[in-house]
Amino acid sequence: MSAETSELPLQELAQGARAAGRFALDTEFMGEGRYRTLLCLVQLATPQVPGMAERIELLDPLEEGIAAAPLASMLADPRIEVVVHAGRLDVALLRRRFASEVRNMFDTQVAAGFAGLGAQSSYESLLAELLGVRIAKTASFTRWDTRPLTAEQRAYAREDVMHLLELAAELERRLLALGRLEWAREECEVLERASDERDPQAIFERLPRVRGLGASARPVARELVLWRERTAARQDRPVQSILSDPALMEIARRRPSSRAQLEQIRGAGGGSVRRRAQELLAAVQRGQARPPEPPSETMRAPLARPEDGPLVALAEALVRARSAQAGIAYELIASRADLQAIVAARRSDEREPSVRTLRGWRRELVGEELLALLDGRVSLSVGAGQVQSDARPRS
Repeated sequence: MSAETSELPLQELAQGARAAGRFALDTEFMGEGRYRTLLCLVQLATPQVPGMAERIELLDPLEEGIAAAPLASMLADPRIEVVVHAGRLDVALLRRRFASEVRNMFDTQVAAGFAGLGAQSSYESLLAELLGVRIAKTASFTRWDTRPLTAEQRAYAREDVMHLLELAAELERRLLALGRLEWAREECEVLERASDERDPQAIFERLPRVRGLGASARPVARELVLWRERTAARQDRPVQSILSDPALMEIARRRPSSRAQLEQIRGAGGGSVRRRAQELLAAVQRGQARPPEPPSETMRAPLARPEDGPLVALAEALVRARSAQAGIAYELIASRADLQAIVAARRSDEREPSVRTLRGWRRELVGEELLALLDGRVSLSVGAGQVQSDARPRS
């Protein structure tokens, strides 16, 4: 069951995790040239507890018939904290490979963002800054899907979880002192639902310039998305290597009915597409057989306009100021897309957009103030080197 030949005592590891109330987890994976990222290795670490030494084990998810029930139970037990670093993809891969849910995650990268250390801090930079530990990333870009693993890979994999529990303890101490531990846990709870399942509806709505498609072209584009996803999944290849987004959109617009018409479209005349011409034309026909599609509610959301630029910049200035004052990474509070959606909705008198900046602790920190600014109820000024908001007198 191990990444080499020795049996991984997962039951004993689970006992250690339950006794300690936490364990560290990391993964190695390969995503290049595939439809879905392949989970190649799971590293687990438990601390020393009475009667049990600290231990690090490697679990090989590529092994057929692997009995990973103890791991699934550890991940799903809300009494056991699962410590990860930048663990969104880890969670998604474990869910897909082992049907495992994660119930109590602590992500050290998220925690660092709330501790004023940056939202994208790497594991090695945090170890160096907070613990004075330096690790090498020599095997980071090696082939983790080949067996047997090299001694260098095994050493690298073990080191990736060796200090994770100590790092988490230091970050928790800092967050507790700052009064932000619960905010960090709230953000980590969101990551527990991470999935790498591909939603055809979301993919369709993210297509470039999909808003500009006519009502008759939309169902064709939707069928092409479904065909591309099925083909890529069957062949385990990246979707763009099957049919690029620009080619897909042009096919939806032109709706070719013959191989000759299809090959006149840029990006649709290559060998890969030619080999699947009949399948592709059949997808076009299926789309044409469906009723015309008006834009969905999501697609009808207010569009950003050039004149929104100054308001978005003003909103960003406020959020960045509050981010700096609070010592919380800006990226944890808002994105440019969040601010564009808020500005566009305010300009169009639409209801509040469902963006994270206007929910929970973010709304408390800056969301309400941001809405007041965009409504003209407050103005910004600079005093003592800081951005201040002042209530505007009613006219």
